[in-house]
Amino acid sequence: MTSQITFYLSQIIGTKIYDDSGDCIGKIKDLLVDSAYNTLLPTETGRPKVIALKTKINRKVHYLDFAHIEISRIERKLIFSCKKVVTVNEKTIETLMPLAKRVLDRQLVDINGRKLVRVNDIRMAIVPSGTFAIAVDIGTEGLLRRIGIWMPIKFVLKITHSTLPSHFVLWDDVETIDDSNYNIKLSRTSAKLQTLHPSDLADIIEEMGKATRTQVFALLDEEKAADVLEELEPYAQAHIIGSLSIEKAADVLEKMPADEVADLMDVLEEDKAELLLKEMDRESSEEVRELMEYDNHEVGSLMNTDFLTFKSHITIGETLSELRNQKPEPGMIYSLFITDDNDNFIATVSLGALVVTEHEKKLADIMNEDAVSVFDDDKIDSLAEIISKYNMLAIPVISRDMKMEGMVVIDDIVEDLLNKRKTK
Repeated sequence: MTSQITFYLSQIIGTKIYDDSGDCIGKIKDLLVDSAYNTLLPTETGRPKVIALKTKINRKVHYLDFAHIEISRIERKLIFSCKKVVTVNEKTIETLMPLAKRVLDRQLVDINGRKLVRVNDIRMAIVPSGTFAIAVDIGTEGLLRRIGIWMPIKFVLKITHSTLPSHFVLWDDVETIDDSNYNIKLSRTSAKLQTLHPSDLADIIEEMGKATRTQVFALLDEEKAADVLEELEPYAQAHIIGSLSIEKAADVLEKMPADEVADLMDVLEEDKAELLLKEMDRESSEEVRELMEYDNHEVGSLMNTDFLTFKSHITIGETLSELRNQKPEPGMIYSLFITDDNDNFIATVSLGALVVTEHEKKLADIMNEDAVSVFDDDKIDSLAEIISKYNMLAIPVISRDMKMEGMVVIDDIVEDLLNKRKTK
C-alpha cells in the first residue's frame, strides 16, 4: 500500500473497485473495522483498523479482505484495486464494526469535550501497517462534504478569502454509542465512560434518546451508576429506574445517599417505589422510609443521614486514624459531630482545627460547644440564612430530644434554592 494517504469515508462510498485487469468488480458500500482495536500490539496505531470492505459483486454482497486491497492516488483521485478476491468469513464479520452504517450520522461521546457530538464524516489514514480510522469530523465542512456541495463552497471561500473552521475529534477521544442492538465491545466503552465526572456524564445522558440513555447507563458499574443517577434530572432518573430490573435498580439505589433516594421515590409511581424499597436491604430501606415521612418543607426531607459522630474524650490522632479507616465522602467531614454517652449532640469540630492540632490533644480541647444546629422539623427556608450568617458548610440536624438525625450540606441547600427559582 502507498503510505501517507489520508481520505474521508464519505469520499469513497460508491467508489469503484478494480481487479488486476482494470475491470470494475463492484462499488464500495462500507468499511469494517476491528471494534476490539484496543487489543492491538503496541507497535500499531491504537486506532480501529480496516479489516474488510463491503461491496456488491454480481448483485451479491461480499466482504473482501482489506489486506488484498491496494489504494493509490492518481490526480487527487483514490483508486482501489483488488489484487486477489478473498472474502472474510461471517464469524469474523460479526466482530467488526461497519463505519458508514454504525458511526456516520450517529451520536458519539466526546470524552475530552464532555458532550454528545454528531459524526458528519470520518477521517481515515493509510500507513504501512494498514488503514485506520483516526478522527471524526463533527464540523460544517464534514456535513457539506457529505451532501456533495463542499467543493463549490470551498471555491467560493477561496475567492472571498474566507474559511470554515475544521472541527475534528481524535478517535481516541470519542466513544461510540448506538441505539440498535449491535454488539459493540462494551468493555472498551465502559472504560472510557468511567473516566468522565458524574455531572458531565449525567449531562450527556440527559441529551440522549431513551433507548440510548438506557444502554449507556447499563455500561456503568454500580458505584458510578449511583453517582450519575444522583446528578440526573428527575425525569431522567425516573426513566432510568423504570428501564432497570427491580434487582439492579435496588442495587444502585443502595449506593446512593438516602436523602437522594427519598427524593427519587417521590417522582416514581407508588407501586414501583414500594417494590424498590422492599428489594433494597433493610437498613437502607428504613432510612429512606424515615426520610419520606418528612414534609417537603421540613429540614428532615433535605438532610443526609450518612454522618460520623465522635466522643469528646478521644484524641486528635485517634480521630484522624478513624477517618482514614472509614474513608468518608468529602461532604461528610466538613464538620465532625460530637455526641455524649447518651448519643446526644453536644458540639462540632471543624476539619481545619482537626488537622492543625497536635495528635495527643483531645477533641474536647478544640470542639465548639456553641455550634449552631437545626431541628429535623424546622422549615427548610431557615437554612439559607443560617449558612450565610455563620459561614457554615454543613449544619447538624437533631431531633427535639437532641439526638443526631443527620446533616444538611451547603450543596443541598444551594440545589434546593436553585430548584425553587426554576419553578417560579
